[in-house]
Amino acid sequence: MIHLDDSLMGPLCKVTSALALASALGLAGCGGGASSASSLSIMLLAAKDAATGFELWKTDGTANGTSLVKDINPAGSSFPGAGGTPFPSEFAFVNGFWFFSADDGTGPKLWKSDGTQAMLVTAAVSSPRELTVLGNALYFSADDGVSGRELWKTDVTGSTVQVKDIAPGTVSIGGIQVPRSSSPTGLTVFNNTLYFSADDGVNGVELWKSDGTLGNAVLVKDINNTAPGASSSPSGFTVFNNELYFSADDGSTGFELWKTNGTPGNAVLVKDINPLIGDSSPSGFTVFNNALYFSADRAAGAELWKTDVAGTVRVGAVSLVSGLTVFNNALYFSASDGVAGVELWKTDVAGSTVQVKGINNTTLGAPNALTVLNNALLFSADDGMTGRELWRTDGSGTMRVKDICPGSCDGLPVLVILP
Repeated sequence: MIHLDDSLMGPLCKVTSALALASALGLAGCGGGASSASSLSIMLLAAKDAATGFELWKTDGTANGTSLVKDINPAGSSFPGAGGTPFPSEFAFVNGFWFFSADDGTGPKLWKSDGTQAMLVTAAVSSPRELTVLGNALYFSADDGVSGRELWKTDVTGSTVQVKDIAPGTVSIGGIQVPRSSSPTGLTVFNNTLYFSADDGVNGVELWKSDGTLGNAVLVKDINNTAPGASSSPSGFTVFNNELYFSADDGSTGFELWKTNGTPGNAVLVKDINPLIGDSSPSGFTVFNNALYFSADRAAGAELWKTDVAGTVRVGAVSLVSGLTVFNNALYFSASDGVAGVELWKTDVAGSTVQVKGINNTTLGAPNALTVLNNALLFSADDGMTGRELWRTDGSGTMRVKDICPGSCDGLPVLVILP
């Protein structure tokens, strides 16, 4: 099992699954579960064709309804939704607009689109990541070139301000003093409060929260206090049964399943799933059928697990699990049974786990980027003939929606779950 450091895991978990090659690398998915995307008629995504590179596209789940919105960077690729990983996937919907990062040739900045056009929001900060909606404001991590990477927000008036400089001062890198960054990641709303991991320069990467008011951000708990500055690197924050679940390392059990009720000092280990080998690195937390499902690494790799009032147990006999997404009264995901490669699977409310369709039967063809739109489950997959393209299923029939980049070229559609 590969454990990404927090600077990568946060942005990666903003997508609906661990994207291209994630299953091949043994990464647990970061599925977002059910969403309100089904109430929207279209969604935006990053996709690639031979003419424009990675640019801003939209889809309604049909071939005719899948098209380019804007070539933001005619000289190259704008990588809309880039979040600090190779997977451009961070979009957030608020106040009638999709917000995202894009590079028009001057560096990654904050942009927005209503699906018909795209416009720059602000050039004051660069490389916005972790886009998350709380109330009527958009919160994100960004760098203004002065205070390092910190917590920012944009409100309905279009005003973009820093919430707090969590790690003030400078740090020496190669003998040069540069602004210290707290690098907030994993931004998640719980009880009208924003939770995230950050490094204040004293306690390491730990659990923080903010109500969004300027100057407000406080440490919830220093989970890994075995040595000064040690990090627990919490990630994968997901609300379940009025508590916030996540993965963290307390310095003795490795990366395991934790939860908090949000009160200062409260964070407890739920289960040490992999006590013998080390990290279970739980991720992909998704609420389904009164339980919290996730993937965790044990003897068979990234297995399917769930936790509820009865305890924490393994589900089914699949591995390389990623992309957990709720659709049509079932939990869909990418996985392998050890025989047919990585394919599309589902678990229903009765607990039956079955393969939906064999698309390619190889690890590299793995379905990913699962998301719900217009009564269908959309995802990216490679059937071994047309490259990685846009697919859909209604639960009974599964088919390719559109060959965005015809021939051997990959369209690499990267879908997102909208708040």
